[in-house]
Amino acid sequence: MTSPSPTQRRGRPGGSSGTDLLAVARDVLLARRYAGATMDAVAAQARISKQTLYKQYPSKEILYAAVVRDWVDRGRDAMAPHLQKLMATDDVGQGLLELCRTLHHGVLSAPVLQMRTLITAEAERFPDVAADYASRSWDHNQALLADALRHLAGRGLLRVDHPEVAAEQLTWLTLAAPLNRLTLTGGAARYPAEELDDIAHEAVVTFLARYGTGEEASG
Repeated sequence: MTSPSPTQRRGRPGGSSGTDLLAVARDVLLARRYAGATMDAVAAQARISKQTLYKQYPSKEILYAAVVRDWVDRGRDAMAPHLQKLMATDDVGQGLLELCRTLHHGVLSAPVLQMRTLITAEAERFPDVAADYASRSWDHNQALLADALRHLAGRGLLRVDHPEVAAEQLTWLTLAAPLNRLTLTGGAARYPAEELDDIAHEAVVTFLARYGTGEEASG
C-alpha cells in the first residue's frame, strides 16, 4: 500500500494543496471569471476547508496572483526543446515550419487562450500581475526565439542583423490572424488544421524572403 502523496496530507482527506490547489483555483477562475469566482467555490472544489485556503491565500487577490504565477512557471520552458531542435537543424525552412506549427499548437490552445483572456480582462485591476505574465512568459519566449535566430545566423543559415525584431516578425506572421480571430470570438471560430498549416507555410516563406540566404527549403 502506497503512502499518501504530499498533496493529500494537508486539509481534508484527498483535498488539493500546492500546485494542485492552484490548478483547481485556475479552473474556478476560468469558469466564473474573477468577479464570479469565490474563495468558497475554490475550497469546495479543492475539497479543503475555507480556513485551510485562507491560511495559504488570505484573499482572492493573492490567490489570483498565485494562480497566474503558477501558470507562467508551468509553461516557462515549454519552448526550450523546440528551439534547441531549431538551432540544431540543417534545413532551416523545415525547422521554422515545425516551430510555427508548435506556436499554433501552444498559443492557440484553449487553455492558453482562456488564460490570456482572463489576464487581459483583469489587467486594469491587477497591472502588476499582467506585467509579470507578459515579462516572464511572452517576453521570455521571444528572447529565446531571438537567441535561436541569432544562432542560425551565426551558422550561416539566416541573414539576421536584429534578432529581436526578426523574432517578433516571425511570431506575428505565424499567430496574428488566428490569434486575432480566436480572441475576438472567444475561441469559437476555430481554424481547420489545413488552414493553420497554410498560415505556417506562408509565414515561413515570407520570413525567408526577408531573412533567408536563398539556399534553404521551406518544408
